[in-house]
Amino acid sequence: MSKHNRISAAIFVLSCVLGATAVAAAAIAAGDGQQTVDIAGTRMTVFTYRPANCSDLSLLLVFHGVARNARSYRDYARPLADRNCLLLVAPLFAQRDFPGWRYQRGGIVKDGVVQNPSDWSGRLVLALVDWARQQEGRPLAYSLLGHSAGGQFLERLAAFVPTQAKRIVVANPGSYVFPSLDVAAPYGLGKVYASADGEAQLRRYLELPLTIYLGEADTRVDDRDDSPDARAQGASRYQRGVNAGAGARLVELPGVGHSAPKMFSAPQASDALAP
Repeated sequence: MSKHNRISAAIFVLSCVLGATAVAAAAIAAGDGQQTVDIAGTRMTVFTYRPANCSDLSLLLVFHGVARNARSYRDYARPLADRNCLLLVAPLFAQRDFPGWRYQRGGIVKDGVVQNPSDWSGRLVLALVDWARQQEGRPLAYSLLGHSAGGQFLERLAAFVPTQAKRIVVANPGSYVFPSLDVAAPYGLGKVYASADGEAQLRRYLELPLTIYLGEADTRVDDRDDSPDARAQGASRYQRGVNAGAGARLVELPGVGHSAPKMFSAPQASDALAP
């Protein structure tokens, strides 16, 4: 190959690489969106929303309930995004790939055995943040919001996976990670760490920007998770949240039960997300 042809070939390869990078880094489109992407080796569908007339956006990741209805949760959070100039990303944790032990309980423990930390499901959140930042081409500040099963997922993430989230909001979850090394994971921090590491992780957990956001009418006896560890936290989701509130900001919404649309659209949702 002549020198000229070698140079032309090199320019062509470089242009292809740069072109691919430009496509990969395309900003998330305005309005509603949906795409299937590779997140740390896992194919995930993500639903997005970009508000109009917001130039300085921060990122909010929204985590769905047990119905695996990520699209609906994206829609529920749109009023919150419009009020606060938030770029929404709502990932779908499909039942097939993320059964209860991997979603609600974070993949920390399976059949009584603590799993490898590299496999804990919360680590996907870090990769989701990286994906959104790459799409936007800037280091977005971010917060996390989960309701019901999504709140349980964020509880385990908060306790076991360090993040840089400005605020982690758990709304009406069915169970919590109690700040105790005497309660076994995933309902406490016990049996995961050696003693010195456990104390350090407990201090980190207690110092997090964590909000427990409760519907005051979410008082029905919670029989979805009726394990002894969950029952020890209280009879209802509301009682469990109040009992678990040590070290966290507590925001309550009067007159509302286990309703994600009402929880997300209320002014208290903005209070819960405030730094």
